[in-house]
Amino acid sequence: MIRRIALIISALLLLLSPSLVVAENDIAVINSDVEINFPSQAVFTLEAESYADIVDVRLYYQVDKMNYASVVSEGWADFTPAPKIEANWAWDMRKASLPPGAEVTYWWVIEDAAGSRFETSHEVTHFDDERYHWQSLTSSGFFEKSQISQDEGAELTIFWYEGDESFAQELMNACEGGLARLTEDIGTYPGRPIKIYVYASVEELQGSMIFPQEWTGGAAFTEFSIIAISIPPSSLDWGKRALVHELTHLVVHQATFSPYAELPTWLDEGLAMYNEGELDPYLSPYLQRAIFEDKLISVRSLCSPFSAEPEKAYLSYAQSYSLVEYLLDNYGQGKMLNLLTLLKQGNTYDEALAEVYGFDIDGLDAGWRGTLSNSVAQAPRVWLHPALIAVLAALATALALAGALALEGWTWQRLPGKPTKEDKL
Repeated sequence: MIRRIALIISALLLLLSPSLVVAENDIAVINSDVEINFPSQAVFTLEAESYADIVDVRLYYQVDKMNYASVVSEGWADFTPAPKIEANWAWDMRKASLPPGAEVTYWWVIEDAAGSRFETSHEVTHFDDERYHWQSLTSSGFFEKSQISQDEGAELTIFWYEGDESFAQELMNACEGGLARLTEDIGTYPGRPIKIYVYASVEELQGSMIFPQEWTGGAAFTEFSIIAISIPPSSLDWGKRALVHELTHLVVHQATFSPYAELPTWLDEGLAMYNEGELDPYLSPYLQRAIFEDKLISVRSLCSPFSAEPEKAYLSYAQSYSLVEYLLDNYGQGKMLNLLTLLKQGNTYDEALAEVYGFDIDGLDAGWRGTLSNSVAQAPRVWLHPALIAVLAALATALALAGALALEGWTWQRLPGKPTKEDKL
């Protein structure tokens, strides 16, 4: 009898407190959507209803990029509490600045006045630049010829909208060649899918950015493994070198990504330039003149960001190329990969060099300069005449300026490590 009374009381309590049983079912989502207003914002919208007033609506989201830890962000939606609501949350890209093609996973959490709580399933959206009709080409040759499997997610896709398929194939061939050289020279390769967005003009590229500089002609978003670059079909040869350069930055930053890693600038830029192929002819005179006049920049100085003065910047890039060439030619791939590994683990520049090569930065400087002195001593004197070198340097500057004007003031805006850090090339 007592047991029967207890069961009756329990049943009555359940009837009087329905939210304890069906709390997760009290709230129903009518519609959920996201509108991309590229590049300025993404607007997330939600329609939901419940038996009681809905009093709290939040959007949770995760951006697909390299992070040191899993990061979930939240946005408080705008809505008026009621049994049926329409809520929205606008993501202002002036505060986030996602690159084209960035992937975002999002979900809603809704609560009502009766204590019911509902979490929607996770959805994925892409921050796509839908102003153009993009075509796409995905890599195959490099991965087929290497031991890397595309099943591991290490694929490369080029998106473009102006030019025929042969244009995109030329760019892809250059990228595959650069990846193959990178694997051979330093033993590293992509660990994440890489997306490359090729814009047909500088103006159209800059239209994809929130706060572009007037000279910006390309950007590498290393945390997202995304490159956005302006390559008109008429500038294909130049575009191939520029693309390989930034592709190298992406792969090297993937290989060394950690909260402790910091690459010296000469190594970061030198690897990218070396992977392009031979040193650009317009940079050689700056290096040769500095060797002849004994005005080389110290390697220790080249660990920091390069000078904004054009001639010093040109020399910095030329020296960086030469330093990487010296290490690879004399010590090989294995040691370069070991160097990158130690830097990833947080070793200082001097510690990493000393453990791998047996000398610190100053020792690298001395050994490298010694090979340059030998090359100068063996070269014909007329080739290194100061007047001739000065003329070649002036001519190189003029050609570089003419090229820059032809490309409407092109320069690089690279975004490695933290989103707020910008290095100019």
